[in-house]
Amino acid sequence: MLLFASITNAWITGQWNLEFMSYSFPTTLVTLALALKIGLAPLHAWMPEVIQGLDLTTGLILSTWQKLAPFCLLLQINPSNTSLLLILGLTSTLVGGWGGLNQNQLRKILAYSS
Repeated sequence: MLLFASITNAWITGQWNLEFMSYSFPTTLVTLALALKIGLAPLHAWMPEVIQGLDLTTGLILSTWQKLAPFCLLLQINPSNTSLLLILGLTSTLVGGWGGLNQNQLRKILAYSS
């Protein structure tokens, strides 16, 4: 999805840089692909199940270090789509809080909170 959004943006603008993401379709696709990678709320269904099956060290790496690079990319394209990022962030906070309330396994609680 990220590759498709990047190629679409390069095809429309003729530039490969993130600074030239002025069209809404590729910007939205990049944002949704990075939200899937980070594990934000509407796209987070894989995160609790995967972290539950991992050992603690691998789960720590997956829930923290894996999110640094996509988060930096989201910060670079932030001025283009602030409303989408705000909606994803609020939804992630609400769904993560409500989803973690009913869990009795520590790894799932941590996955919902991340």
